[in-house]
Amino acid sequence: MLNKSLLKGTLNTLVLKLLADNGQMYGYEIIQKIKLATADQLQITEGALYPALHKLEEEGLLTVERREVSGRIRKYYALSAKGKKANTNQLEQMQEFLNSIQTIIQPKAI
Repeated sequence: MLNKSLLKGTLNTLVLKLLADNGQMYGYEIIQKIKLATADQLQITEGALYPALHKLEEEGLLTVERREVSGRIRKYYALSAKGKKANTNQLEQMQEFLNSIQTIIQPKAI
């Protein structure tokens, strides 16, 4: 499992990317998708995910649809138009960041 402090700065980007790729998802589904996609290397807790989802919703990046499932209300999150733009922007920034880190971790021989 990876260091939690590394994950903290990337959680919003991961959530936006998953929603861009999968459409509507509910919280537990997001947690499981991250866990599966990373072979358990990234394990998101509900305590980390739900505040991030609420913040993204407050910022207008997500829309929420409530549906009754097995007698319980489940919130499904999806990207808003603003969220789609933010996803593109954050992915570009993340790639630039990773490229910069890569030059330090594995510098090219001169």
